[in-house]
Amino acid sequence: MAVDTSFYTSFMSEEIRDEGRAEGRAEGRAEGQATGQAEGLLLVLQARGIALTDETREKITTCTDPQLLQQWLQRAATATSAEEVFTEE
Repeated sequence: MAVDTSFYTSFMSEEIRDEGRAEGRAEGRAEGQATGQAEGLLLVLQARGIALTDETREKITTCTDPQLLQQWLQRAATATSAEEVFTEE
């Protein structure tokens, strides 16, 4: 019994694979952006002498929301404590 594999070489199959690749690249860029922002935030806090607990460090490194990380990074530029960085307004 022969298996019909024509779908895997069809235009529609190529289109589906292309969409998957594009989604994967977008997700990779977003993850990279979040990782870079988290590293930048940690660097700013360290340079400013703001001590972090392990819990706070984990909160930063596991955050995947680039907008939230950007907000924290902006606050870190003028904050005098970690609490000021993460306080909800």
